[in-house]
Amino acid sequence: MPYRMIVLDLDGTLTNSAKQITPHTRQTLIRAQQQGVKVVLASGRPTYGIAPIADELELSAYGGYIMAYNGGEIINWSNKEVIHAQVLNPEVLPYMYRQAQENGFAIVTYRDNYVITETPNDEYVQKEAILNVMQTLMVDDFLEYIDFPIPKCLIVGEADRLHQLEIKMHEQLKETNEVYRSEPYFLELVPKGIDKAQSLAVLLDKVGIRREEVIACGDGFNDLSMIRYAGLGVAMQNAQPVVREAADFITLSNDEDGVAHVVERFINI
Repeated sequence: MPYRMIVLDLDGTLTNSAKQITPHTRQTLIRAQQQGVKVVLASGRPTYGIAPIADELELSAYGGYIMAYNGGEIINWSNKEVIHAQVLNPEVLPYMYRQAQENGFAIVTYRDNYVITETPNDEYVQKEAILNVMQTLMVDDFLEYIDFPIPKCLIVGEADRLHQLEIKMHEQLKETNEVYRSEPYFLELVPKGIDKAQSLAVLLDKVGIRREEVIACGDGFNDLSMIRYAGLGVAMQNAQPVVREAADFITLSNDEDGVAHVVERFINI
């Protein structure tokens, strides 16, 4: 069966260790799009942090899509129309904020090109800002400042301790929210039902493509659902062990043009 769509995680998958797309991978994906394959960028990053990569791959010219915030927002990049969006219930924000404070972690959210935080100098907040090429905006009172709809919060900090908080918050919020780590030091807090597979299902229904016609590539915990859901689930060689175990195919690493290798092997370009 020919594949009509390829869904790509960004960090550790599409981009190499320098957070760049190699010329070979870029040209391979553009050739695939020229043959009618839809490219979807699926990341925990905010939309602003994905946009430069979407433009580099010319998604607007070929009808590609962005799934930002782990699928909390789906955007048709050709016309910038938001075709699906979910936001956090504001009633849960005080609990999230309190858990971060009591455990000595920083908490952030996003607005336009800013990472909103009380602690802009925190090393993990800086990682998030640099990763998305965004500025930090320091606020005196996080809860008071957030008077607008937000798709997600991110609690950041040392991996082992953050894992313990993940277990606790997942148990407390499992009826209303998804709680999981996109990186060992990034704890994602999004509305219930937001993960890459469920959002991908929404997108496929809108564009008339079957899951069997989809390739999904990733490396992290938050890629597991879409790798299991897609017709061909691909793990990078550098992926977490549990991700490799779940995949139908293991490609080369993100520093070896692993995404290009998948396209060249499974899509006739």
